[in-house]
Amino acid sequence: MPAAAPELETLRDWLRYAVSRFSRAGLAFGHGFATAWDEAMYLLLHTLQLPHDRLDAFLDARLTAGERAEVGAVLARRVDERIPAAYLTGEAWLGAFRFHVDPRVIVPRSFVAELLPDGLAPYVPDPDAVQNVLDLCTGSGCLAILLAHAFPKADIDAADLSSDALAVAQRNVADYGLDGRVNLIRSDLFANLPAKSYDLIVSNPPYVSALAMASLPPEYRHEPQLALAGGDDGLDAVRTIVAQAPRFLNQGGVLLVEIGHHRNALEAAFPRMAFVWLETASSDESVFLLTRESLIHGR
Repeated sequence: MPAAAPELETLRDWLRYAVSRFSRAGLAFGHGFATAWDEAMYLLLHTLQLPHDRLDAFLDARLTAGERAEVGAVLARRVDERIPAAYLTGEAWLGAFRFHVDPRVIVPRSFVAELLPDGLAPYVPDPDAVQNVLDLCTGSGCLAILLAHAFPKADIDAADLSSDALAVAQRNVADYGLDGRVNLIRSDLFANLPAKSYDLIVSNPPYVSALAMASLPPEYRHEPQLALAGGDDGLDAVRTIVAQAPRFLNQGGVLLVEIGHHRNALEAAFPRMAFVWLETASSDESVFLLTRESLIHGR
């Protein structure tokens, strides 16, 4: 990839070039962007420190030699090293929320995030009545922060086995001024949690099966394996969560878990469990909800 590329003069030129280069390289997308166009646009605007919602205003602006060198270097790393865009820029977005990320955590992406703006109605009738929430496998802390905004009177415990991930989460919690409401805990799922119960438990645990782990595109291999690998069938952590959650839920409490494409396997593993599958913009069988009562009766 050219370092200065004098023939690529405008942002429009670079955008066209980047999309073509990404497509020819067969890059994998899925870390916040679905297409070569979207990711190329984001990387260019971020590198040039331009507002992400003002592309049209700058398309015909000419880049300086220094800017061309900088843009060329970023695009080269994306193609040659297959590094996810979020690791190149040090940030990832869930809706309007920005989070710091680096290779100590997986890039934030979750169907659960789409469900939180309405406070999980009607399953949680009154968001203001929610006092204690647990985010299991918090990673970067992104869901814990979204939960703190969705349930403004709740204290949030955010647990993860990885000390590295918790360090990243601490930075994000501090960035949002939530140190007093989000408590970060090093714990292997429920193993090291305080003696308390919760109105809501949310988890986006590792759920990639062993077969899928073996065939992951290079982009995903930059992420910590601990946060992805879910055992032979992808359900190791999920089984533990379903089995142990009732002990940590208040009467009327709710469990919400993301499991990817494992609905059939999960229902086969728990044939008596009355799973409620929640629909998001891009999936209708990746997130399940269970009340404490359903968990107990479905054993």
